Amino acid sequence: MSNKQRRSLVPSNIEQLSRYIAGKTINEVVVAYHPSKIAKLASNENRLGFSSKVQGAILKALPSIQNYPDPLANRLRQAIASKNNVSEDRVVVASGSESILAMLCRTFFHNGQNAITANATFVGFFVQMGVRGAHLKKIPVTKDYRFDVKALVNAIDENTKMLYVANPNNPTGTYITRQEFEWMMDRVPSDVLVVMDEAYYEFAQDVEDYPHALSYSYDNVIVLRTFSKAYGLAGFRVGYGIAREDIIDNLLKTKLTFEPTALGEAAALAAYEDDEFLKKSIEVVNEGKERLYSFFDDKGVKYVRSISNSVMMVFDSEDEAIAFTQAMLEKGVILRRIHAFGLPDCVRVTIGVQEDMDHFEQSFEEIMIAK
Repeated sequence: MSNKQRRSLVPSNIEQLSRYIAGKTINEVVVAYHPSKIAKLASNENRLGFSSKVQGAILKALPSIQNYPDPLANRLRQAIASKNNVSEDRVVVASGSESILAMLCRTFFHNGQNAITANATFVGFFVQMGVRGAHLKKIPVTKDYRFDVKALVNAIDENTKMLYVANPNNPTGTYITRQEFEWMMDRVPSDVLVVMDEAYYEFAQDVEDYPHALSYSYDNVIVLRTFSKAYGLAGFRVGYGIAREDIIDNLLKTKLTFEPTALGEAAALAAYEDDEFLKKSIEVVNEGKERLYSFFDDKGVKYVRSISNSVMMVFDSEDEAIAFTQAMLEKGVILRRIHAFGLPDCVRVTIGVQEDMDHFEQSFEEIMIAK
């Protein structure tokens, strides 16, 4: 067989995938533009930092890193189960909630099956579905950038295996209400798994009509959460899922054996116990959002109100979004254009601490004056 006749080494579903491109790192921006200061507001990290209890927990765990970690992360699993009033058999812990998305795709799909989600949501789910080679139906968001619950339900067919809802949604910061969630669940067939990705749950939990998915008893729901956002542990990659026991049992069959790491588990345990830090993180975000709303209102900027830790700016065109993001980047303000998420004319701004928001506003005004 000649080289021209050889089959491709890489499956077509992988060749057709686009790589996930993360937000710019601080070092990349420093090297490229040499700004006098940096505000990294691109990746929805916790700009306040992390709990003071984490460092001691890591140092305590450090002497044992020559050993493989507990495959089930049982200490953390027990803590999660206790805090959420569920049995340990209903909890899976992994290297970030995105790792659990990968598990879900590996575990539940075979030939001809599909999943349904919004066209403007967490791109990591798009990637994991593409890796699995499963068909993904992307339903347009509403005019106010929300999941269209009725359209999602109407798209379900006999081959639908999964419904993915990020609540609050990333990157829009919008959410489906309690009434919408209940309406949806009354109509979704019991053999369709509903993935409620609550990565930003801690920022949303006190919103009056926010549906706490774990407070319901639906057998076909899995709730995903993470330590990367409110707890400030993005660098450790620890997340968890809660579902009925048989769903978790099957996920454990496809889980990478030794995840999360021992240090990740230790850090997450310490962070999970620090309610004061969590409270402060939420306060910083809520105050920062109100400040940003006022600033945008004063400047005539279009934006979408959010219940997560970011705010989405809406421009008149993709070219304007590109130009703004680049101009801010050169001043050391790292923002996230979200074309990969299906919104090419929008830019996501993570809420930072006061110094970050000062830098954002100052840079914004300098750019506007220069126009």
